[in-house]
Amino acid sequence: MTAPAIDTETVSTSSRSDMRNRTAIRLWLYGVCLLILAMVVVGGATRLTESGLSITEWKPIHGVIPPIGEAEWQEEFAKYRQIPEYQQINKGMSLDEFKFIFWWEWAHRLLGRFIGVAFFVPMVWFWARGQVEPWLKPRLVAGFMLGGLQGAVGWWMVASGLVERTDVSQYRLATHLTLAIVIFAYLFWIARRLAPENRPAEAIEATRRHAVGARAILALVVFQIFLGGLVAGLNAGLTFNTWPLMDGRIIPSGLLAMEPAWLNAFENVMTVQFQHRMVAYLVTAAVLWQGLRVFADSDAKALRMPVAIMVAAVVLQVLFGIATLLKHVPLDYALMHQAMAVILLAIAVNLTVLTGKSRA
Repeated sequence: MTAPAIDTETVSTSSRSDMRNRTAIRLWLYGVCLLILAMVVVGGATRLTESGLSITEWKPIHGVIPPIGEAEWQEEFAKYRQIPEYQQINKGMSLDEFKFIFWWEWAHRLLGRFIGVAFFVPMVWFWARGQVEPWLKPRLVAGFMLGGLQGAVGWWMVASGLVERTDVSQYRLATHLTLAIVIFAYLFWIARRLAPENRPAEAIEATRRHAVGARAILALVVFQIFLGGLVAGLNAGLTFNTWPLMDGRIIPSGLLAMEPAWLNAFENVMTVQFQHRMVAYLVTAAVLWQGLRVFADSDAKALRMPVAIMVAAVVLQVLFGIATLLKHVPLDYALMHQAMAVILLAIAVNLTVLTGKSRA
C-alpha cells in the first residue's frame, strides 16, 4: 500500500500562515508588556507623589469618568478628608493640591483598565479567527486571570491605608508590584517563545549549559524588585542617603533592632534598605559571572550579545540606584530606576528562553 502523497505547497502555505499568526500575537504581547512597563512607572509616580489614597472608592466602571464640575470635585475631596492621611498629614490641603494627587491615581487606575481591554479584546479576536494554537490558549487565559487578580490586589493595597494607617501597607504594595512584574515576565516569556527558532540543534544544546545561571538571575531580579517594593512602601530610600557606606559603616548597627528578628526584614527601614543594597550586589555579581562563563564557552556564541546587553543593563541600573539614593529620591531618577528594573527583567526572561528548550 503506497503512502498518500504530501502536498508540499499546502504544507508550506500552512506554515507561512502559522508564522504570520505567531508574529501578530507576539507583537500584540510585546505591546501589552510595554503598557505594563508604563503602568509600573505611573504606579511609581503615584507612590512618590503620595497620590495613592486620593480616590477612596473602587468603581470599576463608573470610576473611568473623573469628577465634572465643582460639586463633584468637592464631593471627592470630602471623601478624602475623612481618611487618616488627610487628617494627620495633609490637613488644610487646598482643592487644587487635591486635584494634583487625584489625577495621578486616576491615571494609574485608567491605565490598568486600558491594559485589561488591550489584552482581552485582541485575545478574543485572535481566538475567534482560529489564530491561537491549542498550547497557547490556556496560557493566554491564565494571563487574563492574573490581570484580574492584579486589579483586586491593587484595591486590597489601597484599602490598607483608608482606615487606621496614613499610608498603604508595605507588604501589600510589594505584593502589588511583584504581581505586576510577574505578569510582565509571564507575557514576555510567551512572546519570546513565539519567536522563530533559528538555532541548530547543537547550538541549542550548548546554550542549555547556561540555563541554571539564567534562571537564577531571573529569580534574583524578581526578588530584588520585591525588595524594592518594600523600600518604596516604607520610604526607606529617603533615609541613609550615602554610598557605599550606610550610617557610616559597611554593615550598620541596628539591623536587628526589632523583635522578633524576622520583622526587621519587612519593617525596619534600615534593614529593608540594607538588604536591597546587598541583593543588588548579588545580582550584579551573578550577571558578571554569567557573562564570564558565556564568553569562555566557544560553543555558546549565540548568547554573547544577550549577555553583554544584560551586563550593560545591570551596571546602568546600579548607577541609577546609587544616584537616586544620593539625590534623596528625585522623581525622575526614581522612575528611571524603576523602569530599568523592568527592562532588566525582560532581558533576564529573554536569556532564560534562549538557554531553555527549543521553542514551541
